[in-house]
Amino acid sequence: MSKDAVLKMIKDEDVEYVDIRFTDPRGKLQHVTIVADLVDEDFLDEGFMFDGSSIAGWKSIEESDMKLMPDTNSVYVDPFYAEKTICIHCSVVEPDTGEPYPRDPRGTAEKAEAYLKSSGIGDVSYFGPEAEFFLFDDVRFSNTMNKVSFEVDAQDASWNTDAEYDMGNMGHRPGVKGGYFPVNPTDAAQDLRSEMLSTMKRMGMKVDKHHHEVASCQHELGLIFGSLTHQADELQKYKYVIHNVAHAYGKSATFMPKPIAGDNGTGMHVNMSIWKDGKPLFAGDKYADLSDEALYFIGGILKHAKALNAFTNPSTNSYKRLIPGFEAPVLRAYSARNRSGCVRIPWSESPKAKRVEARFPDPAANPYLCFAALLMAGLDGITNKIHPGEASDKDLYDLPPEELAEIPTVCASLREALDELEKDHDFLLAGDVFTKDQIQGYMELKWEEVYNYEHTPHPVEYGMYYSC
Repeated sequence: MSKDAVLKMIKDEDVEYVDIRFTDPRGKLQHVTIVADLVDEDFLDEGFMFDGSSIAGWKSIEESDMKLMPDTNSVYVDPFYAEKTICIHCSVVEPDTGEPYPRDPRGTAEKAEAYLKSSGIGDVSYFGPEAEFFLFDDVRFSNTMNKVSFEVDAQDASWNTDAEYDMGNMGHRPGVKGGYFPVNPTDAAQDLRSEMLSTMKRMGMKVDKHHHEVASCQHELGLIFGSLTHQADELQKYKYVIHNVAHAYGKSATFMPKPIAGDNGTGMHVNMSIWKDGKPLFAGDKYADLSDEALYFIGGILKHAKALNAFTNPSTNSYKRLIPGFEAPVLRAYSARNRSGCVRIPWSESPKAKRVEARFPDPAANPYLCFAALLMAGLDGITNKIHPGEASDKDLYDLPPEELAEIPTVCASLREALDELEKDHDFLLAGDVFTKDQIQGYMELKWEEVYNYEHTPHPVEYGMYYSC
């Protein structure tokens, strides 16, 4: 949408407010709301000044001035505000030079797309994330010096088959690992998910499906693929809609990778492809009808998987999902159709649909940094012709111990992931897509989370050690 079209939309549709939105390093969507009367061509050209020192991981107080630059191609009407409001996603620039702020995640995604073009490898990269989530009716937690606890509940949860309700217990619930795909009344969230998807359609998002997922209270909606930065914008909108529609239904949505024990965690499989001169670069005559470039792309992801974990699995909770036995892809192997490795080649008859699926990311990730890092790892694989080795078509979860020991794994903790990123980040610096300062600032934020987690007594430890 052009600037003139945005201004015409504000006038013709009696827009009262313009919400300018950006994403912080941890991946949280932030916003400032501007009276629409103040939004003119100069505003869209010159941007909006704000205090960057209030955003964790950004500037200190003595150099806090920053500028939000609206991307008019990202405009949409917010469906949740009472007053007519349009939203615009922004990138962050330095106010004195107009240069992209190196620690801005959206700016990193834009630089990754530019680097792909400059490399000559391809013209555009497409990303299709599959982000799962949980819905609960009641969520309570405490983190104080004398109490660390959480409790979640939902009427349709597997653990409530014997709960007493005023209107009686109807008994229809998916069991543990039993949520894929029974119809209603066992699947009680059909209308809620439909409203989420319909809301996304009204916002102009490209969507295709929704369903209950494997775990109790777990769900997924389908986003149709798009280019890297655009799709990261779409994922931020996806999470925004899910949180707010759930809230309107009196429910709470979470994208935590592992909110409950004993059932499947929440992943975000990321489908990726590169096109050049209007043709799919990943289609060929090698394994699973892939091209050499696709295999090298996979090789780059497998080689850098542990460093990637810092961006694709950026929470301490992420590694409670990345354990064997819950369909979580912990082994650094690839295969066609086989879902037990961390990279899969989905079956497709059409060369245009040929893609690579990274199965280890989760939706706690900042989508701009996650997608950019995955692309950079894949491009490093292509540039340096990193072959991934032989594909594994066996069920990796059921291998004998001696075979299993020969297959490398992804990280087992956020601490390990940060250590690996410290050792292996040169591939991210190509084309100045990421910067050392940005990576260091991101790691400082994540080390705070690691220390907070590691220094806090856990309720499980009371059960194991209190009477020792």
